[in-house]
Amino acid sequence: MAPQVSAPLPLARLMAFVGNYGSGKTEVAVNFALQMAAQGHSLAIADLDIVNPYFRCREATEEMEERGIRVVVPRGANRHADLPIVLPAVKGLLSQEEGVAILDVGGDDVGAKALSHLANDFPPPGDYKMLQVINRSRPFTDTVDGCLRMREQIETSSRLFVTGLVSNTHLIMETTPDTVLEGYQFALEVAERAGLPLEMVVVPAWIADEMDLTAFDAPVLVINREMLPPWVDDSQSLGWAGERERQRLMRG
Repeated sequence: MAPQVSAPLPLARLMAFVGNYGSGKTEVAVNFALQMAAQGHSLAIADLDIVNPYFRCREATEEMEERGIRVVVPRGANRHADLPIVLPAVKGLLSQEEGVAILDVGGDDVGAKALSHLANDFPPPGDYKMLQVINRSRPFTDTVDGCLRMREQIETSSRLFVTGLVSNTHLIMETTPDTVLEGYQFALEVAERAGLPLEMVVVPAWIADEMDLTAFDAPVLVINREMLPPWVDDSQSLGWAGERERQRLMRG
């Protein structure tokens, strides 16, 4: 099932998702792409993560292509390679005049370095959004100052500016409504200090029915878990989701 939102999500001709390791930016980027495709948008997504071999949007290539999303990744023997490859096709995405281009960028300033090779090809300000995904549960971004330092490092490395924030505080399958709400309040503090808008709040699908999604002062992206490490198969993922549902019913 395609994820649902409580209000229209932010959209620009180019959407780049950045953040620290473990922030969940790839999960956000993939779910965002699936939601936009479900709404009828023509779009492409490019995998620029040359750092993490396990959680890259190329792992969801088949599902996204089935939804009509163009996936720009290395093909053949290089598909799973950890190489600093910036495909010419990615530069083509930056210059396209129709449709939406999504960039899934590697973690921290190291991953954002790939963007520096594309900075001169970015569209004018206002035609792109570069969103920093924040997960308060991760080291280095568990304080407001830590998030601001991460933003500064990413901007320096990429030679581009973050334009907005995404609240994505979670504990994977142990995420509760309180986890999301506390992360949301934290993200508002970061947004105020940074002088940036909070563009999205991410809510896992397995707790969405326990929350009032209209209570957030930002659009909400309800996500399914699309990205799994290679040691976890789909049946295990469903088992985790079932356990989460069992716990919800016991609380209920």
